Amino acid sequence: MDLSLLLLASIICLAAWFVVGRSRSLALSSGSSSKTRGLNSLPYYYGLLTLIWAALPALVLFVTWSLFDDQIIYQQLVERLPAAVTEKGAEHVELVVNQIYGTALGSTESGTADYIQDGARFVAAQQSKSRWMISGLVICVILIAGALAYFRITPQLKARSAVERFFRMALLACACIAILTTLGILLSVLFESIRFFSAVSPLEFLFGLEWSPQSAIRADQEVGKSTFGAVPLFVGTLLIAFIAMLVAVPTGLMSAIYLSEYAPRRTRTYIKPLLEILAGIPTVVYGFFAALVVAPLIRNTATALGLDEMLAVSSESALAAGLVMGVMIIPFVSSLSDDVINAVPQSLRDGALGLGATKSEVIKQVVIPAALPGIVGAILLAVSRAIGETMIVVMAAGLAANLTLNPFDSVTTVTVQIVTLLVGDQEFDSAKTLAAFALGLMLFVTTLCLNYIALAVVKRYREQYD
Repeated sequence: MDLSLLLLASIICLAAWFVVGRSRSLALSSGSSSKTRGLNSLPYYYGLLTLIWAALPALVLFVTWSLFDDQIIYQQLVERLPAAVTEKGAEHVELVVNQIYGTALGSTESGTADYIQDGARFVAAQQSKSRWMISGLVICVILIAGALAYFRITPQLKARSAVERFFRMALLACACIAILTTLGILLSVLFESIRFFSAVSPLEFLFGLEWSPQSAIRADQEVGKSTFGAVPLFVGTLLIAFIAMLVAVPTGLMSAIYLSEYAPRRTRTYIKPLLEILAGIPTVVYGFFAALVVAPLIRNTATALGLDEMLAVSSESALAAGLVMGVMIIPFVSSLSDDVINAVPQSLRDGALGLGATKSEVIKQVVIPAALPGIVGAILLAVSRAIGETMIVVMAAGLAANLTLNPFDSVTTVTVQIVTLLVGDQEFDSAKTLAAFALGLMLFVTTLCLNYIALAVVKRYREQYD
């Protein structure tokens, strides 16, 4: 049975158990003067509890089956391979197994060897059998567990408490998943970074002025000396992010002040959605615009003004990427700042106006200081967005790791180099590939520092205006 059909059948069965459980609770209270007076909880909770009791065992079974199903089929397939294949080592066996799976899925050409054809038929048959078995088992478990839950319903059953306890546990599980996911990402990046720093000095990585990772594609290939000084990447990232924030912060903050304090309601209704449309445009579209319009315009303007005689003016520049990136993150500043400014109590404005302050003085001396924690949070969110942007930098700023503060020159960023290092077939034993994890660790630390600064600002000013 297909997964979508299994999901549909499960939903129908669970909905039926909800109705049956609710009906049973009503039937048990039929002797009372009120339909629900003899029940500990509302009938809705009895139906929901029956649904939960029927769904949980089936969900556990499905997840457990999914975790071990592929491994069992894989092991059975390896055992069926001829001895001539298994004797060549684990890497050859893995290659043959991948070819068999590709043949079974029809994504690769049919193999000429009989064992590949036989293995493909075996995999297809086992997968089909597995799908039908898990579908049947899941439906049976839902029916059996629902029947057991049905007979457990009594007027004294505290269904509401049980349902609320279940949802509390579900919410706690979701929170734990988020924390464990973050911890898993951090540990995976940290362990690979440790492998990198065992081959490359941390001092060279943090303070080196040249970035030129090299690795041999073939064993007999000779390559130049690799250098892993990440300072050019950090400088390029900060330069582009700084230019972007010069565009986004004043424009976004002024837009938020106008929309919240000056704009008529009708104007605000139209302008705010138009500003937020900028956040929905794909970054590759911004990259095309930067590469085809903004970068040539900057180069031609700089040449016309004679700046090319004093500065290196490249066709790909940090200025082009920063300007377009700044336009892209304007909604992050304007929308969040607008919401924060609107949340400032009107009593603060009225009090300042009653003391004789002008509209401008109220905004500068009352509203902005009161909304400062939220505004700082919006700005730091925009900074994180600028630091993590990749596509615009690739298309408008290039890939050259130049150590320069010249906005007209080509630079690159940390995220761009991570993508470059991990594209294609890479050996994860080489320092070149492991450098991507070290760069990722630096981004993680940078984001952590930005969050700490935001929390410190919020804590300092919240005590003053609460």
